[in-house]
Amino acid sequence: MSGLVDVLVIVVVAMLVIARQFRATPIDGERRWWLLPAILAVVALREPGILDDRHQTASALLLGAELLVGLATGAGWAWTTRIWAEPDGTVWSKSSTASVTVWVVGIGLRAGLIALGAAVGVQQDSSALLLGLAGTLLVRAGILAWRGRLLHPALSSGRAYGDSTMAPAGKERV
Repeated sequence: MSGLVDVLVIVVVAMLVIARQFRATPIDGERRWWLLPAILAVVALREPGILDDRHQTASALLLGAELLVGLATGAGWAWTTRIWAEPDGTVWSKSSTASVTVWVVGIGLRAGLIALGAAVGVQQDSSALLLGLAGTLLVRAGILAWRGRLLHPALSSGRAYGDSTMAPAGKERV
């Protein structure tokens, strides 16, 4: 994929995810929350220019820093997201205004890493940004799924073998 297409993918995915997170959305324990980040990571890692051939060490350090910023942004975003359970047991989430601050700081740090790379002459590819975004989304979704299970244990994938408690039977309707 060309650099322009990568940048467009990053912008579109980020805008969709960010816009969606500022609306109340249910947290589904069975949902494949890791799928979108996995797809983004595969797209990023299949590109050959993720590391600069002339500056291997510096570009690897910048990539590592990008991943750390992405993981920290995802964790900060998840912990600043409000979650609650409705009386019917549905767990909901909605990003807060503190989440906006986390995003602004994360974008600022990423811009600083790009500027640092340009200052030392490292050729940077958009694949590093795409991989950082994948890390952000993966950590955020994982933490929210975990917090949702803590808030409402029925969201976990099922009962463990040997659970002695019986779930109350629902009322049957004809």
